[in-house]
Amino acid sequence: MSAPQIPNLNTLRRGGGRGRFRGRGGHDGSASSSGHKDRVVQGTDNDASVSRLSAVGLGYLVDPFARALTPMGQETRRLPIINRGTYVRTTAIDQLVARFLGLTEDSDPSWKTKKKQIISLGAGSDTRAFRLLSLRPALDIVYHELDFAVNNTAKIKVIRGTPMLQRVLGRPEDVKITDAGDELHSPAYHIHAVDLRTLAQKVESNALDARDPGHRLHELVDSNLPTLLLSECCLIYLSPSDAAGVVRYFTHNLFPASETSETLGLILYEPIRPDDAFGRTMVANLATRGIQLQTLHQYASLGAQRQRFREHGFDGGQAAADVDFLWERWVAEEEKERVSGLEMLDEMEEWKLLAQHYCIAWGWREGSTRFNSWRELEQQPAEE
Repeated sequence: MSAPQIPNLNTLRRGGGRGRFRGRGGHDGSASSSGHKDRVVQGTDNDASVSRLSAVGLGYLVDPFARALTPMGQETRRLPIINRGTYVRTTAIDQLVARFLGLTEDSDPSWKTKKKQIISLGAGSDTRAFRLLSLRPALDIVYHELDFAVNNTAKIKVIRGTPMLQRVLGRPEDVKITDAGDELHSPAYHIHAVDLRTLAQKVESNALDARDPGHRLHELVDSNLPTLLLSECCLIYLSPSDAAGVVRYFTHNLFPASETSETLGLILYEPIRPDDAFGRTMVANLATRGIQLQTLHQYASLGAQRQRFREHGFDGGQAAADVDFLWERWVAEEEKERVSGLEMLDEMEEWKLLAQHYCIAWGWREGSTRFNSWRELEQQPAEE
């Protein structure tokens, strides 16, 4: 395929994708240039929400909140390989999240009953918080989303105008929105206006003050709960040092390891393998849109992703698999037949190439309550 013909799974982001420039992005010396890059990545959130709605509309996924969080007038049917990619990414991450939360039948009873916490980095228009919070009170969970103020403002405006979303959040008197409209706080759901780069900088300077967003996180995030960090095509837009700094902020500042600390997990969804012919074309396609994947070459393989988790102290276990492997090994044959019957997918070679260039990586740090549910999941052999 020629370069212009190769679609990219980055548009699948969230909840799959979600592009939003959620505090990822790098500095290149000029405030105006940096601001432009931020806006470019922020704009990818529309790609993600449109891709999610396309997959929902065709029956790949069930998500009652997808339409509400997709901008009006932007409904577009994506290519079959993009719809399948959205399906695999979303369902694989859903399985990892469900296991962490103790929602599976084989979950340990002591783990299942514990209150949990999720922190989503660069959440944008993601619907996962509403899908999970709609399971309350059976599911005891607190959900935090971190993103740029401009992305938050758009999402909060939708929440304010959508009764279905408001009902998920509970009593109106318990929901507080800042005067600027860029933060929302309720007992179970928090939207924080945070440029993630500032968290990385605070790690470097070892500083916190009342004006820093990290200070509010320290107040509202419960460091005594089992916690799951999510980054779906978020950290990859940061410089390697900032991306590492963000993870360190959580592993060292908010959730320092100790004998009494709780389990801390991390799930990443990112492109990989930029150095073969397809990968080079993928990178070139994104560059034409002004999108730079700053950590891509540093974490270019499944092995490099696993090593990344080890370096950050996720010693309970580390795993990684590309989307092609997840489709082949994590999706049951009956479900494959259902998905394959939704629309004709002629580009099987293109699908495999595309799916082999995106991965999900996950790892965890053991806590005082033992967490084993990810250990038994099949992962891809580290051939790299």
